[in-house]
Amino acid sequence: MSAAELLEDLEYRGLVYQVTDREGLLELMDGNRISLYCGFDPTADSLHIGSLLPILCLRRFQQAGHIPIVLVGGATGLIGDPSGRSTERSLNSADTVAEWTESLRRQLSRFVNFEAANNPAQIVNNYDWISKLDVISFLRDVGKNFTVNYMLAKDSVDSRLSGGISFTEFSYMILQAYDFYKLHQEQGCTLQIGGSDQWGNITAGLELIGKSGGSKAFGMTLPLVVKSDGKKFGKSESGAIWLDRNKTSAYQFYQFWINTDDADVVKFLKYFTFLTREEIAALEREVAERPEKRAAQRALARAVTEIVHGAEAVESAEKITAALFSGDVRELSEDELVEALEGVPSTDLEGSAEISLTDLVISCGAASSRRQAKQDIESGAVYVNGERLTAIDTAVTPEHRLHGKYIVLRRGKKNYYLIKFT
Repeated sequence: MSAAELLEDLEYRGLVYQVTDREGLLELMDGNRISLYCGFDPTADSLHIGSLLPILCLRRFQQAGHIPIVLVGGATGLIGDPSGRSTERSLNSADTVAEWTESLRRQLSRFVNFEAANNPAQIVNNYDWISKLDVISFLRDVGKNFTVNYMLAKDSVDSRLSGGISFTEFSYMILQAYDFYKLHQEQGCTLQIGGSDQWGNITAGLELIGKSGGSKAFGMTLPLVVKSDGKKFGKSESGAIWLDRNKTSAYQFYQFWINTDDADVVKFLKYFTFLTREEIAALEREVAERPEKRAAQRALARAVTEIVHGAEAVESAEKITAALFSGDVRELSEDELVEALEGVPSTDLEGSAEISLTDLVISCGAASSRRQAKQDIESGAVYVNGERLTAIDTAVTPEHRLHGKYIVLRRGKKNYYLIKFT
């Protein structure tokens, strides 16, 4: 893919929010392989889907022949970025940040190709160079290149002045600028990308490179993802959507994307998938003409889940989705069953003997009284493992238990309860 095709594709997808010198960047990339980087601070032991946009942008550049550098901020993670925040971050211990740094290194390695023949991706940790800076060298060699007036004019600092900002977070901009300078000097990195809230930090890096006699470098920001209803992107009822399946299961991850609003789905297809323009246009027509089919949402969920968790996770998520839609969960593996019902009311019961259906309904909290339980059963509202049972004296035996220990009880269409026999 040529430089012009790459940049035009990024613009078609709405991924270019700001760029310092579009024509200069185009000229630099024309026929040349460049190195670019994006930084990720370890503020938790996993990234969430808010980080997917820059991660996938790095992959797009690599697919076009360029060299992505993934920077994990082992040092800047100890300081705290004021960008996009109204209050000071809590400082984490050095051991915690080191542990999170390693976790993020492993996670990020899934998204770019470190084995590519011609342009293998690289991963670096800014602790390796920032930790070697003594305070006098930092102030004389780096700090002298920035006036306080210049720093105060940046949105990330200006927005915090009324509420107060510590010198620690005030200095973050200079540390990130030093990252860009260091990568530019030692690895020939000429482009930094990041979210639109990083514009001030990115341009500070360009300022330092320019004052230190470096060659031409560039900055580009991506839009912050906003949902059409104004609600924060990347949140569900259960909290943030993480890229670690131990924090957000592959099924929950898939469901987040399948529940995308019609007003957002085409934008998200452009942002988060590698589908062609023709494929996206066809799905856009589906949204307009047959929105009830939710073809675009299924395509989005499949594509992003496969990128983050793999093809097997997509198959499992779709199997779970179909089982819950039909109510028949008997074909699910034990892991799939637990994943499907994560978050539903769960009850542990002891004993290996049978239990009456009425007692089971009351024990798991599906009904508040025996009268209510009997009424629900006789009206056909109660299902055990997808099978409707209508006799109040039905015995639920050990043979009913899935994988030898689980009963899935459903009341009505959507109210699930998981009973585990110990």
